[in-house]
Amino acid sequence: MTGQPIVVQSEDLASDASRWLARHCRLVVAPHHSPTFAQAIPIASGLVVRTFTQVDRALLDRAAELRVVGRAGAGLDNIDVAACRERGVEVVYAPDANTQSVVEFVIAMMCDALRPRAPLARAVDADEWARLRMQDVARIEIGECTVGILGLGRIGRRVAAVAGAIGARVAYSDLLDIPAADRGGARPVSVESLFEESDVLTLHVDGRPSNRRFVGEALLARLKDRAVLINTSRGFVVDNVALAALLRERPGIRAHLDVHDPEPFGDDYPLLGCPNAVLYPHVASRTARALDAMSWVVRDVVAVLEARAPRWPAPPTG
Repeated sequence: MTGQPIVVQSEDLASDASRWLARHCRLVVAPHHSPTFAQAIPIASGLVVRTFTQVDRALLDRAAELRVVGRAGAGLDNIDVAACRERGVEVVYAPDANTQSVVEFVIAMMCDALRPRAPLARAVDADEWARLRMQDVARIEIGECTVGILGLGRIGRRVAAVAGAIGARVAYSDLLDIPAADRGGARPVSVESLFEESDVLTLHVDGRPSNRRFVGEALLARLKDRAVLINTSRGFVVDNVALAALLRERPGIRAHLDVHDPEPFGDDYPLLGCPNAVLYPHVASRTARALDAMSWVVRDVVAVLEARAPRWPAPPTG
């Protein structure tokens, strides 16, 4: 082990990935708030994080030997990429690792919202059977819907393809001019039109500062009275105070939210208690395959330490 670079792993990884990393470095496994982490980070060449370790200027000031940060996930919200690059620290991540898991979760929430259904827990008589069948009549099929996608990146494009395959009309709005071949069958519209036309609106935008509270009172007011809003991107994209007010004023609108601001939220969270808000604890990417794939960011961490080009460097920040 002598002479090998020190790499700190501050959060859980798949065991195979962690063992592989340990064969290529001197691995220190320590939570970011622990004394062991504080002792190791000044001499670490690499750092592997997931969600809760904040790689900011304060941490970088303590990490004079750091050469690479690996984020075992698809987003970089907890990493100050610009500050890392200023100091010659490469940032690598796993942008496509959870695409399928998030898309499946979005479609599941769409079905939950549009297809009411109650399982039978006991035998019932003919009258109850008939009542239950009348109770579970869906107002609208996905194939009748306009599914709107705010942000047509990897996940947004895949949602577009799946929703279109089911039969939905699909529209999107994005900052970029996306070639027709890369739209997954979706048609471009303005962001205002997207909110006005969508029966189901799903958010898939990145963590840039300009997206903070992007979905605010003015855009939310454009939603249809029976619209479904789905957010699996970032909690801070939505103005939760404005959304809570909207849901109480217009009870036909429903929100299915997997991401929140903050996480975890407290008893004062504005959306708690809204009967038409369904809240999940950030689980869209929690499949065994996705968690394993995200963990293998360690390959790119080692590539950087061995002076090789990583497969997934963080995109430019400028």
